[in-house]
Amino acid sequence: MKNLNQTVKLTAPYITLGQLLKKLAIVSSGGQAKWYLRDHQVLLNGQPEQRRGKKLYPADHIQIVGIGTIILAMAETDQK
Repeated sequence: MKNLNQTVKLTAPYITLGQLLKKLAIVSSGGQAKWYLRDHQVLLNGQPEQRRGKKLYPADHIQIVGIGTIILAMAETDQK
């Protein structure tokens, strides 16, 4: 799979790990995320994480072994 190193901008306060995997097109459904996390190493801020419902927040670092690193950031809002 491709080497993916990027920043993902959040428009909500958090995103779940399963939603992030879907957003990055690594899996196509939450059910696939469950199996993916069981078979592939994913690190959240350096710690192993296998829960697809784990809430991820801005400034979290997600390393998907063999794919790359994703850093979460808050999207800038256009408030007037």
